[in-house]
Amino acid sequence: MDIQEIATGLRFPEGPIECVDGSIILVETEAGRLTRIEASGKEQIIAETGGGPNGAAFGPNGRIYVCNNGSMRFVEKGDMLFPAPMNDDASNTGWIDAIDLKSGKFETIYRDCDGAPLMAPNDIVFDLNGGF
Repeated sequence: MDIQEIATGLRFPEGPIECVDGSIILVETEAGRLTRIEASGKEQIIAETGGGPNGAAFGPNGRIYVCNNGSMRFVEKGDMLFPAPMNDDASNTGWIDAIDLKSGKFETIYRDCDGAPLMAPNDIVFDLNGGF
């Protein structure tokens, strides 16, 4: 298998989405953002979501939907970044954002389900009807 590195310095990348133009869109959990990496390696920040974005997927209306765990703590060891245990503060439990790719504008669409707060949502997929 031939592997080619096209980007470095990403802050805990997760949830990659392959795009038809050859680019990859991913979240950077530690940096709190959604980023596009072109095949050339050029990086473009699409949105600064804050918190700890984890999973991402294309959904209805061509928007990208991002699971945000609320926040995570990280530690650096050498040139590596590792998630670390959080304290017991459960005030920032997570949410789901919908992000417009062209403008980078986003809206938080869910923080709870039937009145219960989301607890660090991680990954997201859609069915054929647009449900997730």
